[in-house]
Amino acid sequence: MAKKAGGRLISSAGLVNYYDSEDRRAVHISPYVVLGVAVGVAVIIFAANLIKF
Repeated sequence: MAKKAGGRLISSAGLVNYYDSEDRRAVHISPYVVLGVAVGVAVIIFAANLIKF
């Protein structure tokens, strides 16, 4: 049997390296902020449907 090169998953397509790295210059967004924005947009869309924009 042939060995896998480097022991990494072939199907990951480099995403393992991307998510494992910690870049201090990158923008960090809290998951709570993402959920809050999603709920806020949903409420705005719901209100717009009630008003019949």
